Amino acid sequence: MEFLSRIKGFSRLTKGLLIAAFAVALGGCAVNQSTGGWATLLDGEKGMENFNRLGDANWRAEGGLIVADKGKGGFLVTKHSYKDFEIRAEFWSATDTNSGIFIRATDPAKIGSVTSYEVNIWDIRPDPKYGTGAIVDVAAVPVPLANKAGGRWNVMEITANGQQLTVWLNGVMTVNVKDGRFPQGPFALQYGAGVDGAMGGPIKWRKVQVRSL
Repeated sequence: MEFLSRIKGFSRLTKGLLIAAFAVALGGCAVNQSTGGWATLLDGEKGMENFNRLGDANWRAEGGLIVADKGKGGFLVTKHSYKDFEIRAEFWSATDTNSGIFIRATDPAKIGSVTSYEVNIWDIRPDPKYGTGAIVDVAAVPVPLANKAGGRWNVMEITANGQQLTVWLNGVMTVNVKDGRFPQGPFALQYGAGVDGAMGGPIKWRKVQVRSL
């Protein structure tokens, strides 16, 4: 090994530090190549340290998932800000679950559809055109009530590239729109109240990944 021959004259401690650094560098390259640039923020019960909690939702690790099913409402907000990116999220929701992914949040302490893009997960939203798969007050789903997430595992894919926003739910495009109000910010996973303020159904996240563009 050329690398090992070059450090032959160093002390034992220095050798150890150099070899460890070399191994970490190689490992990092391998991870980047194998993941295609994706950063996994949640995976099973791991990853809540990548988020800040906002609100009173009872977020917890349970059964290999990150779950919330009680509280008036709350969010897991990423500690990092994102501008142009892709998100891939695997989740389970009930028919009465009120959840979503809020992207490019301009105020991380006040998440909402007036400070970010709310990519909705809510099958029984009172105004169904902004139900599951829509971006609230920006882009309605093409066919209201057609995109149902309740009672099964789902994959939501979101791309924000400049003003171009696209959303896919289980391989079906639900949003393809241009909007420039919110250019950058963290994203947030929601647990929300149900219809008329009643407690909403559970939201369960299995994996959440992000990749910068």
